[in-house]
Amino acid sequence: MKKLKFSKDNGTEFYKELIQSLDKYFDENKINKTGNKTMMVKMIFYFSLDILFYVLMITSDSLPQFYIYYMLMGLAILLTAFNISHDAAHGVAVKSKFWNKFLFQLSFNLQGNNAYVWGENHNESHHLYTNVEGSDIDVLNNPLVRTSESQPLRWFHRYQHLYSPILYLFYSLNWFLFRECLMIFNISSRTISIEIPRREIAKLVVFKLMYVGYMILLPIYILHFDWSHVFLAFLLNHFIISLIFVGVLGVSHLSDYVEHPKPDSDDKLPISWPTLQMYTSVDYNSDSVFFNWTLGGFNAHALHHLLPNICHIHYLDILPIFRSLCKKHNITYMEMSYIESLKSHFRFLKGMGRNVYLNKVSFEK
Repeated sequence: MKKLKFSKDNGTEFYKELIQSLDKYFDENKINKTGNKTMMVKMIFYFSLDILFYVLMITSDSLPQFYIYYMLMGLAILLTAFNISHDAAHGVAVKSKFWNKFLFQLSFNLQGNNAYVWGENHNESHHLYTNVEGSDIDVLNNPLVRTSESQPLRWFHRYQHLYSPILYLFYSLNWFLFRECLMIFNISSRTISIEIPRREIAKLVVFKLMYVGYMILLPIYILHFDWSHVFLAFLLNHFIISLIFVGVLGVSHLSDYVEHPKPDSDDKLPISWPTLQMYTSVDYNSDSVFFNWTLGGFNAHALHHLLPNICHIHYLDILPIFRSLCKKHNITYMEMSYIESLKSHFRFLKGMGRNVYLNKVSFEK
């Protein structure tokens, strides 16, 4: 990963005052920045849903019940990742460092994915160098979907805004089956190569086998349904959670509103780190109670990128402070409805597929 240097700008003072204002808010109200009782309720609620729907699925009496409970279980597990795993990865789900690590490892590894691979690179790469190719691990070099100006333009990219939703169906399966496994051999569609410790490689293999065991083999063994129904439910589950996952996160950084900054020859960006986060993140319905409870604050992405040390349960309360300071320091806060962010995502794909990506359009709209 290429280490970069940042510059000073008005985002520097904005961020300094934001931290001071929020420290004052939490101190005056005697509130901890980590999860509170409401967060505990959410954890109990989502973990209970995971267990409930799995038990109902594994004891289904009919095929319709089996399919319904399988899909609901998959959705519950995804929402658990949004609301618990993510905050735990940042060490803010609860106060205890040990329990944050435990919650993250448990909830992430049991989904068949490796917590170490995602956690280390999410915090040290994506959060630090958002949307900067060669430094942000989430910037892809997928030959089928052109999302970077450095990627070669192929004739079929002209239609990527039409066929991408089909590819999105396989996002979760690709993650589970190929993405992490290929990283073991230093093969990846990502622009950054990483090394996985041997211990984590062993855990990666073991948890993926366990996932296949309780998601496919155990239902086949216990239930009287044909194996093909279990396998179909497994595929449908991944298709659904893939669409939801990409629909929630893809619109935040792949948009014709956001920037894709490039460092100079000295590996220095012409903007500060806070400005980078504001330039590269789109928020949608950030004051929605429903989205905060279901998406774990992922819809307030700029807020999260600037303040990863604050649990999402506080976002609705601190949002007015954030908006006020953005206005005071003349910082552009890209906030819109989900529908507009989704339209922007597909405009971005269409533009990149025709080499007419309009950089900096976000500040002219």
